Amino acid sequence: MKYVESPQLELKEQINAEFKKEIIAFANTDGGEIYVGIARDGSITGIADPESEMEKIGNMIRDGIKPDLTAYTSIERVEDGGKNLIRVSVSRGLKRPYHLTDKGLKPTGVFVRHGVSSVPATDEAIRQMLRESDGTTFDKMRSINQELTFEYAEKIFQTSQVAFDAAHKRTLGLIDVDGYYTNAALLLSDQCGHIIRCAVYEGTGKNKFKTRKEFSGSILKQMDDAYSFLSLNNNLRATFDGLRRIDHADYPEEAMREALVNAVVHRDYDYSGSIIINIYDDRMEFISLGGLVKGLTLADIKGGVSQPRNAVIANVFYRLELIESYGTGIQKILESYAGCGIEPKFAPAPASFVVTLPNRNTAETTASDPGLSREENILRLMAKQGAVTRKDVEQLLGCSSFPANKALAALVEQGKIVKTGAARGTKYVLK
Repeated sequence: MKYVESPQLELKEQINAEFKKEIIAFANTDGGEIYVGIARDGSITGIADPESEMEKIGNMIRDGIKPDLTAYTSIERVEDGGKNLIRVSVSRGLKRPYHLTDKGLKPTGVFVRHGVSSVPATDEAIRQMLRESDGTTFDKMRSINQELTFEYAEKIFQTSQVAFDAAHKRTLGLIDVDGYYTNAALLLSDQCGHIIRCAVYEGTGKNKFKTRKEFSGSILKQMDDAYSFLSLNNNLRATFDGLRRIDHADYPEEAMREALVNAVVHRDYDYSGSIIINIYDDRMEFISLGGLVKGLTLADIKGGVSQPRNAVIANVFYRLELIESYGTGIQKILESYAGCGIEPKFAPAPASFVVTLPNRNTAETTASDPGLSREENILRLMAKQGAVTRKDVEQLLGCSSFPANKALAALVEQGKIVKTGAARGTKYVLK
């Protein structure tokens, strides 16, 4: 019999440091056989003590390769030309990617067969094997990074009085049946690679931005940091009931919170992009990657139908009481705008989902009465909110700065209003 190396056959004169790599490559690709006791040119050299060598190979497979590959391998002694050989048969495994125990799910530990060579797998090849082995749900797949820490998550779990030891991590789906961290664990860990980007723009377009922020780390930390940032940019406008001042936030806190939680829980983490939150003078946009889960429509989710894309993450958020129940987020956003005369907008696309929260105060100030003069509309707005700026008047009248200034100057000249402050701090109040 002539032995020639091929994509399914590897020849080894003796067991060496590369032996585990060859086994892994076959298990991750299409299977194959390794003969020990044959040189690369096909000549038979034989094995002096096959039993001892077979034991060594068995220990390598059990201790040096994960997940457990023993069910997909066989080790036997064969004879050819009066010499002892060892044949190691390797089947394509069902729990790919298989890897070196001490290297983990990285290209340095995962190998595939390419021609007659065993080569390191790329990150994309590793992700593809994970998808094929564990299904397409990102948060249930094994994380490529197994060196995770949970400093921030531990604080949140402790505050919420939810156990976070190894046993409960398994129960929550953060550790799989083989003892690996899942992608859900990666998202909750301090090493999470996804981020939230926030930007505040001047006006209603993207011509000029005021500030930008990026939030990283555990998705729990990102969510807390992003919500604090949104709250800082949720401006208050005042109205007066007699001597009593009443503050009105631009956006309902419940709507901001639910839009943010939904973006974090339901986004498609197979995409490497970021959650984007844009704040304009008249609206706040939450752009989350990944459209609606297959089979759902916008009418379905408005009606409370829920099919979480990331079931593990959704369950963790439920346990932490960050969501009350599945499918209520969109309804809460709509309810928070009840009586405002305006509604949030929801725009699903094939690869994204956009929630737009309108600025309640801007909507109110732009509702001028066509039956009143410019000056009368300005006075009515002042009576409602106590003080106005030139921009408030522009929004109210739907005009440029010149007619707004002209109308304000006329009221000042008539002695009906008083100008206070200077430059950007200029305001007008009733006399």
